[in-house]
Amino acid sequence: MSDNINYQFLVKTFFTALSGVPTALIITIVALLIALPLGFLLALTRINRIPLLHRFTQVYVSFVRGTPVIVQIFIIYSSVPLVLTSIFKKFQIETNVYDIDPIWYAFIVFSLNTTAILIEVFRSAISTVSKGQLEAAYSVGLTNVQAFRRIIIPQTLVVALPNICTATVNLIKATSLGYAMSLQEITLRAKVAANVGYNYVEAYIDIFLVYLILCSLVEYLFKLYEKRLRKYKAANA
Repeated sequence: MSDNINYQFLVKTFFTALSGVPTALIITIVALLIALPLGFLLALTRINRIPLLHRFTQVYVSFVRGTPVIVQIFIIYSSVPLVLTSIFKKFQIETNVYDIDPIWYAFIVFSLNTTAILIEVFRSAISTVSKGQLEAAYSVGLTNVQAFRRIIIPQTLVVALPNICTATVNLIKATSLGYAMSLQEITLRAKVAANVGYNYVEAYIDIFLVYLILCSLVEYLFKLYEKRLRKYKAANA
């Protein structure tokens, strides 16, 4: 291993790591599309203390928040193929589960993980909205769905948005663990490139820079969106 930084490799591998950004973004977007509505609905089960669902959500959140993401990856990545194999054998489906693209496992892992985080985010955000506003909505003839869509959800988003931003940034960074599933994302692409000349220092610098740029851009976009929602905060004041 060279004692000096190979700047030519550093520049070249930066673009190699950058090529893994679409994969990281796809995982993030899919996970959020699943976790946002599911997290909101499960948060309501905790607030309203719906029997069974309330307890299930409580245990689910405790389990996910109490275990490392890498452990969750290993559990899903090793158990899902076994379950699918038994199901396929039972129904005589001729499919090799080990040929499934690992990105599907990433969708499962990060959706489940993000949902647990957003349940607590939404639970605390919804509790800040006065129950009187919901009663007022019913008094003017709004349905339950209309009341939530026009009054509760916008105000909840204003309160929850900073935490949703943090959850999204953490989700993007967590996709770096996709290498454990042989997922061709930012980290794995840079590490594979570094294997040839053992330029791991340069590779990790590139990984650091790519995630820094990506997460900073996401935070900036969230701040722009938060400005658009401030009118609801003023209305709630």
